[in-house]
Amino acid sequence: MFARAVELLRGRSITVLTGAGISTDSGIPAYRGAGSTPRTPMTAKRFLSDEGARRRYWVGSHLGWRSFAYAEPNAGHEALASMEASDIVRGIITQNVDGLHLRAGSARVIELHGTMRRVNCTVCGQVFDRRDIAERIEQDNPWILVPENIVLGPDGDVLPETTEGFRVPTCTVCAGMLKPDIVFFGEYVPTERFRAAEALLRGSDALLVAGTSLVVNSGVRFVERARRRGIPIVLINRELTKVDAWADAVLSFGTSEALPALERALVADG
Repeated sequence: MFARAVELLRGRSITVLTGAGISTDSGIPAYRGAGSTPRTPMTAKRFLSDEGARRRYWVGSHLGWRSFAYAEPNAGHEALASMEASDIVRGIITQNVDGLHLRAGSARVIELHGTMRRVNCTVCGQVFDRRDIAERIEQDNPWILVPENIVLGPDGDVLPETTEGFRVPTCTVCAGMLKPDIVFFGEYVPTERFRAAEALLRGSDALLVAGTSLVVNSGVRFVERARRRGIPIVLINRELTKVDAWADAVLSFGTSEALPALERALVADG
């Protein structure tokens, strides 16, 4: 099946769709699949309407972000960056918010669900660097310590032991509510961002899907568009997905193993 995948991708301009599975070897767990911890993610509705839920989110998000920020790109990220540099990969659509594709050197990355690097004011629209917000949180809450053996979530969240006394950061421009620049459950991917991803796929003649269970509809829609166009679809994931039948080749491997192997084969062909 690996030879079939190489044959399908050889000589084509490839768009890559990635999910949490590509970052597990960097120490960031996936939402689903073997070994994942059941979680109840924060929804946009709860975050915006429930002060207690918002406080819980900010405590956990801060604790997790400190560990999340230390994660390093792995061999899968690096292989995709190398293939982009070799003009094999046209660009990446990622469902991840960890920024590891950019840190690995990929230049054209559409972060479908946003990024943990930025925080936005929901009132005036001011944008803040997450590092500056983290510094303010620690100044306002000096008792916060990152616990040992934290259970990190794929979105950088941690379930905190307590939120008592925590001061939630607010906008320094208008004192409005701050929200990380990520798409929460219950929110839609911004239209402009989705259209940019669609344009990337339209300009390519193959789709490589790596490290995603394709449970979230935003990811499935790109696979469906590729299928309708009749371009090759290669899928890399350890577990089965609900769209395996749509793929022309399915590689049941980890991305840190399969992507460097694909890179070697396709670069050699080039």
